[in-house]
Amino acid sequence: MRTKQMQLQRIQHLAHEIMDKMNKDIEYPDCSTSKVVIDNLSRALGNLTDPFGNYSIEYVEEKVEKAYYLLFKNKKKLKVK
Repeated sequence: MRTKQMQLQRIQHLAHEIMDKMNKDIEYPDCSTSKVVIDNLSRALGNLTDPFGNYSIEYVEEKVEKAYYLLFKNKKKLKVK
């Protein structure tokens, strides 16, 4: 079983790769994909910023994974359990 710290490190790694990809590709060719990527990331961020502290690491991880997959089309890197 993965610890919360391991999950957070993984989420951070995926988010950094997404950020690098989005910054490197100045004009990302697929606008519809970009919208879904941004939607998934904003949902993850919204979940983390719950003022009552009721957030789900699993939910955040799922949303960041979806954003990552949409950009890289690489499922192999996603599930590390």
